[in-house]
Amino acid sequence: MRRSDKEIKSTEEIEAIIKKADICRLALSVNDMPYIVPLNFGYKDKILYFHSALSGKKIEMLRKNNRVCFEIDIDTEIVVGKDACNYTMKYKSVTGCGKAYLVNDAEKKKKAFDIIMKHYTKRLDFTYPQDILKKVIIIKLQIEKMVGKKSGY
Repeated sequence: MRRSDKEIKSTEEIEAIIKKADICRLALSVNDMPYIVPLNFGYKDKILYFHSALSGKKIEMLRKNNRVCFEIDIDTEIVVGKDACNYTMKYKSVTGCGKAYLVNDAEKKKKAFDIIMKHYTKRLDFTYPQDILKKVIIIKLQIEKMVGKKSGY
């Protein structure tokens, strides 16, 4: 990281950003064509979980190249400056990379959905109808590296 003064080195602080965030941007690439998509997610034990339809652009891309990266940000705020060059932004962010795997096993899907739902509701008492589970797939992103960064805090 070029600006080491902005780096977050504490795993606890990095995970606090992840837990507070509502959206994770997942970036994929096939044949030198990048694609990024904002997704709801869950996080546990250095793994990000996303749900998706069984087919579509991101699923097709993941089947060809499961190397991905992600970005999460929170607490963003424009800081007004005296002139254009003095404006800045306050933020906390996490970026990382890893390998994404498609999960189609019903029990593993339920566990992943529990992690996703807990992220947003703090509850774990959900049921998932079998017909719905058959229509979705889970993307399991095993994080290999992640870095936190903050500015203005």
